[in-house]
Amino acid sequence: MYGYAVSRLFAVNDAPTRTRLDTVTVPVDADGPRLEVLAGSGARVVVTTPAHQFPSGIAYTAERRAGLLDWARAVDGLVIEDDYDGDFRYDRAPVGALQGLGPDRVAYTGSVSKSLAPGLRLGWLVVPERLAGEVAARKRTLDLGNPALDQAALAYFIGCGAYDRHLRRCQRAYRERRDTLVAALLERFPGAVVTGIAAGLHVIVRLPPGYGPQPRFLAGAAAAGVVLRPLSDFGTAPAGDGSVRLVLGYAHLPPAEIERAVRLLPAG
Repeated sequence: MYGYAVSRLFAVNDAPTRTRLDTVTVPVDADGPRLEVLAGSGARVVVTTPAHQFPSGIAYTAERRAGLLDWARAVDGLVIEDDYDGDFRYDRAPVGALQGLGPDRVAYTGSVSKSLAPGLRLGWLVVPERLAGEVAARKRTLDLGNPALDQAALAYFIGCGAYDRHLRRCQRAYRERRDTLVAALLERFPGAVVTGIAAGLHVIVRLPPGYGPQPRFLAGAAAAGVVLRPLSDFGTAPAGDGSVRLVLGYAHLPPAEIERAVRLLPAG
């Protein structure tokens, strides 16, 4: 049985349990997954997000990306690259896929859930050639495939250039919303620190201990009508210094609503 290492704690959390895989969690630092922990785990498959790690918001360094491929070759393993929001990078061009550097050791997956709508249930999986036949057979067994009409419509949308134009519009809108959120947070909470690269659809913010303790801050926000998710909800230990660490999404709100929501948060 394969060991299955998870370096992003979110939607994949319960998938290994359902498929009866043994799992380990690999910690992530500022450069990416801790490769010495991965190497000592006994795992041969890792699910990872090199372009934009969730929830920390980092992009893996070139050295850490190369190290992942070295690990996969050393253990005859597989890296599953989940490119869940790689289209949305606001300060530079999107990072190239790890799969391009090691197509024999990387299965690359993505979808239109963030760029179009999750209800479409359309995505892609690019696997090493040696796995393609078995993966296609398993897909047919699981659900008999996705609707052909939906796939044809998406193919046309991509082929005629409309999808690229749509992505550019989204990038402009999401960048404005991210900038609005960061500015509003820094104005409302002096000393706040926003971390993560300028990408994706969420930010991490750390509020100084004076705004805590965290349970009181969350309760005050909820009483004002703003429901928040702390970073600790995603497998990260609560801060030991009493600071408040939050994961904030911004894609679904226009700038004026973002500013209003931040003003509602307790600042005293």
